[in-house]
Amino acid sequence: MAAASAPSAASAATALSAATAPSAHSATPSAAAPSADPAPAGPQRPYEPGVDGPDNIDALTARVSPDGSGQRNGIRVDFDRASRAEDGGKPAAARRFVFLFDRSVSLHPADFPVCDRAALEAEGPGGCPEGSRIGDGTAEFHPTGTAEVLAFNTRCRDGSWGVLVAIPATGTILEQTLERVSAPYRARGYRWALDEILPPTAVPPQDRSATLRFRLAFGAASRDGASYATTTAPDGRPLRFGLWSEFVTGQVLLPEARARIARTA
Repeated sequence: MAAASAPSAASAATALSAATAPSAHSATPSAAAPSADPAPAGPQRPYEPGVDGPDNIDALTARVSPDGSGQRNGIRVDFDRASRAEDGGKPAAARRFVFLFDRSVSLHPADFPVCDRAALEAEGPGGCPEGSRIGDGTAEFHPTGTAEVLAFNTRCRDGSWGVLVAIPATGTILEQTLERVSAPYRARGYRWALDEILPPTAVPPQDRSATLRFRLAFGAASRDGASYATTTAPDGRPLRFGLWSEFVTGQVLLPEARARIARTA
């Protein structure tokens, strides 16, 4: 989701892009985030002082669709974030993204093969077991360039469940940890989060690349018909999603969106 210039320097970018789906619903852009950390129990990012830079203006769109498993409750959730700098220039790069899921949504990583980070680093996506891919998307960088993004089920260093987000074109691999959200976010209607830290690099924060738009979808069906993501919500009820975002300037935003399940029949 952020790093050094175009796609070739996207060492911190999980930002992905895509067209807005007709069944998706956008919330108010650039909503100021609550002061509480949504996933304080997860890994901590090394301290890095904030830098001067522009305020970002972000908007989130979400889409929920069946995952192809044949299960009525199996879903695929698309997060689609658009970002721009208030001054019209390059947006500030990101430090952290926390993907927030409606309280009705559960993730089932234990039903899917696991991709080891070392194998992904050494062999690329081909090093991950068949069936371990549980999501995908695209990243659109400032000032130009688009790259494919892939998401794989994984176990983190501490044994907890998570997701590896890979941008093969740039060699970028980012790690998300599956966390229960803190009380203020439970009160907002969330239960689970995928917490992604963009580690500091040798590139000065103000010079790291930024994404103008990203799309990242979570959801897959196993060969046995299991679903990575499920919901207990009845058809017709909007589901709530959020993307808590922290930038190198210290700015924190929480764009949110609601979406109903888009069924074709």
